[in-house]
Amino acid sequence: MRLFVALDLPWSVRERLADLAGSLAGARWVPAENYHITLRFIGETPNHVAEEIDLALAAVKARGFNVEIAGFGTFERQGRPTTLWARVAPNPALDHLQGKVDTALRRAGLDAERRRFCPHITLARVDHVAPAALASWVAAHNLMRSAPVEVQHFTLFSSALGKEQSVYTPEVDYALA
Repeated sequence: MRLFVALDLPWSVRERLADLAGSLAGARWVPAENYHITLRFIGETPNHVAEEIDLALAAVKARGFNVEIAGFGTFERQGRPTTLWARVAPNPALDHLQGKVDTALRRAGLDAERRRFCPHITLARVDHVAPAALASWVAAHNLMRSAPVEVQHFTLFSSALGKEQSVYTPEVDYALA
């Protein structure tokens, strides 16, 4: 089973972001139902380890908070843009929750995350988009801001590869105080 921990998003936010899909030639847009904010990617996991992960995540204690979407950015590989994403505004409560999730997963036997946490929502793969067109798109949309989104839980998702896109299934929700 392929797993990750994330914050689910309300449909109002998903729809607003999905309205941008198709507005950048050559981009492969992620379907709105797959929009989320990853707290920690876990990967392929045997069932007995998944049970340990569930127990560890159930012990995480943190308060609810709000997040906001604030602009867009890209990830690059070998100097070339690969991914277009919506930026999550800096948020100490989100960083705190992510740290608690990472600590819980390490206690469950997983290795520590090597990459620095960069909260975002993946919108599109942009391997085949001209860099100048991508830069223009980001500049044109970068002032977009969302209303605060209330976060009252985090979720353990499974991911199955589909024909066109991965299919994400919420397995367990963990309430925040």
